[in-house]
Amino acid sequence: MIAVVGHPDLTAPTLALLEEELRSRLAGFAQARGAGLVRAGKGLPVVVGRAARAAGLALVTVLPSHNGVPAHLTEPDRKAAGELLLLSEQVRLLEYDPGDRGACMTADESLLRGCTRVLAVWDGSPSTGRDATAHLVAYARSHGVDVEVLWPRGARHRAC
Repeated sequence: MIAVVGHPDLTAPTLALLEEELRSRLAGFAQARGAGLVRAGKGLPVVVGRAARAAGLALVTVLPSHNGVPAHLTEPDRKAAGELLLLSEQVRLLEYDPGDRGACMTADESLLRGCTRVLAVWDGSPSTGRDATAHLVAYARSHGVDVEVLWPRGARHRAC
């Protein structure tokens, strides 16, 4: 399985650049009958879902749950999750609170441990209170998961 992680604050033009780039990279995994993995949310996960579908790669979407029932997602994550459900071949529930940054990082770590490869949409910047991409790259590498960093020419973050 291949997971895709990355910055949560990518600009719309960057997400458009990534969709094409990811489609070509994920096509090879589709030929090997692999599957892509994303945790439901807006932005990059939806782009990954669209690229996986276009590449013919099976997609697994992970939804947060509470006591075995899907947890409440806030907009626009709820809308994004709806699209991901339509693009997915499989949906998995995972116990974590989507509003708790620490719980989200723990969820991501558990997902990465089950993958053979990670594509990281990352500019090399350190983790912050809102962005754990650097941490996830280091975590995957420390657990022997093959990591490929992707940062297309012209990629940008949204202004905060």
